[in-house]
Amino acid sequence: MTTSHNSQAKKDDFEDAWKRHRILVRVGQALMIVGAGVAIVHWLTHLEVFGPTQPPLWADLVAGYPAGGLLFMIGAVFAGRKRPTLKQYK
Repeated sequence: MTTSHNSQAKKDDFEDAWKRHRILVRVGQALMIVGAGVAIVHWLTHLEVFGPTQPPLWADLVAGYPAGGLLFMIGAVFAGRKRPTLKQYK
């Protein structure tokens, strides 16, 4: 009886780990999309698509390519997580 209960608890732990893994992967993918969007908007701003004005220097250094790249890299870390295996929960 304890084996059945213990087995069910481990199965529940694996399912929780799997759900947490999928959520973190989706969050990572969303961050990658946002990061790419920030970089693309910054690039389009330099091409003067939104008008002849250029962003101020602080926005160019903080909210442009570096912020887009950082968001993309953080998202890639989350999206590239190793998935949990059932072997870990046996």
